Parts: sequence; C-alpha cells; structure tokens
Amino acid sequence: MYAVVKTGGKQYRVAKDDKIIVDRLIGEAGDSIVLDQVIMLADGDKVSVGAPTVEGAAVGATVLRQTRGPKIMVFRRKRRKNFRRVRGHRQDLTLIQINDIAADGKLKPAAKAAAPAKAKAEAAPAAAKKAAKKAAPKAEAKAAPKKAAAKATAKKTAAKKAAAKKS
Repeated sequence: MYAVVKTGGKQYRVAKDDKIIVDRLIGEAGDSIVLDQVIMLADGDKVSVGAPTVEGAAVGATVLRQTRGPKIMVFRRKRRKNFRRVRGHRQDLTLIQINDIAADGKLKPAAKAAAPAKAKAEAAPAAAKKAAKKAAPKAEAKAAPKKAAAKATAKKTAAKKAAAKKS
C-alpha cells in the first residue's frame, strides 16, 4: 500500500516505514503528525485518486528530527556596473517516518521510540568521559616529543659552539 501526499507545496510517494525529508513541519523529535492532504491512495489493484484529495484518507508519521539542508550561495551581478551581491540560504527541513496509511482516516497509534532515546541520553555522558580520557593521554604524548626535540636541538647547538671554540 502506498500514498501520494502533499506537504510544503511538494508531492511525495510514501509507503509504510519510509523515511522522507520534507520542508519544515511543526513538532519536536518523537511527535506524531498527520498528513491529511492525500492526493492518491493505492492498495494493490485498488487505486483512489482524489479531486483534489481523497476524502477521509490520512497518513500518520513520526518526526525523527529537525534539520537543515545544504548551504546554497546566491550570487548576483550586473556586468560593467561593479554590482555584486552574495547571499546564502539553508532550508529548514524535517525528517519523518511514515507509520500508517489509512483510507478511512483511522490511524493506528505510533509505536513509542522513547526507550532508545533514553538509552542514548544515558550513553552520552559515558561517551564524553571516554573521549576526555582518550584526549588527555594524547595531549601528554604530543607534548613529550616536543620537549625531547627541544632538548636534542639544545644539545646540538651546544656541541657546535664547543667545536667552534676548539678551532
């Protein structure tokens, strides 16, 4: 079963468990949203095309994260006028996962993904501690060769000065 939904002025072909990136939708990560502008609905050989939308059809989705698109540089110029303007733009986007497609508008509740998020939150401080432990020995290891190199160059210059005095 798949559907064609309209959001943000664009149309997307979606099926259950699809992950798509759409223009910014209101909601935090983990929130459930309903896309009710279903243009077409197909279930095997049975196809429903709306005029403009399919009556009563809905698509349930979960917001995975809010993100931004790549930076686009907009450069404008006018020849022979020394006119140049540079502006940048990054589009706000939302990553969503399709949970359910319902022809009658009765969506099943989305499975809660709170347990993995909680595990990530607990793992974050542990990962930070590990990174700090790894970073400290590396800093000491980098400092030791520099000190050794400085001592070696000091010895070389002292040896050159001693040789020069003997000559």
